[in-house]
Amino acid sequence: MALTFPAASADGADAAGGVTPSFSPLYQQIKTLILRGLQDGEWRPGEAIPSEMELAARFKVSQGTVRKAIDELAAENLLVRKQGKGTFVATHAEQQVQYRFLKLMPDAGEAASEGPAERRILECRRQRAAGEVARALELRAGDGAIQVRRVLAYAGVPTILEDIWLPAAPFKGLTAERLAVYHGPMYALFETEFGVRMVRAEERIRAVAASAVQAEPLEVGVGAPLLSVERLAYTYDGTPMEWRRGLYRTDTHHYRNELS
Repeated sequence: MALTFPAASADGADAAGGVTPSFSPLYQQIKTLILRGLQDGEWRPGEAIPSEMELAARFKVSQGTVRKAIDELAAENLLVRKQGKGTFVATHAEQQVQYRFLKLMPDAGEAASEGPAERRILECRRQRAAGEVARALELRAGDGAIQVRRVLAYAGVPTILEDIWLPAAPFKGLTAERLAVYHGPMYALFETEFGVRMVRAEERIRAVAASAVQAEPLEVGVGAPLLSVERLAYTYDGTPMEWRRGLYRTDTHHYRNELS
């Protein structure tokens, strides 16, 4: 069923009585309304959204205002413009989006030449959230959480050791067996089977030395230099949905971030 949105107004008030700040530009109000539609599932990942003309009529604003809102959402990788086809909800199932959050590159050759990572699930278990996990995912102490531990290998070489924590409620049915047989990106699995889309992430990066527990699955010596990447990923409404700690080998790969 399609959602019904109130028209945006120049003074920031909507017909439903909700009020946005009067200093919020009109295109930002339209951006917020489109985001609400994405968050509520009116337009699913990979689906086309209405045309600029249709959205302008729906929100009772100019096409230019809608275009500016869509431009920002496209710049944030939430929407994708396709020449001659329209504007679509971005999805992690698409090749150009799959590795947006993964910046690890081989020292020799291109990432595409390595092919997809070989995944080995070491653990997938449910537990009570406590301490760092509860704080990161904004859960109450004792709420359910899922921990996944896996190794990603490239060209047969174990390269990344990851611990992933998720709130249990949105991911009912997630098991080690399901993860083992799914060969696409994990974020695409979250989208298609659990209706959870990761739209932005924050990362903390530091250099660490491999402990004995970390060295064994990565097949490196104790004390070997590793890159630690902690990522907190959020869905549309700013709710944290994943806390991930990755340990990256640095003897064959490097972490690359493009700034503009």
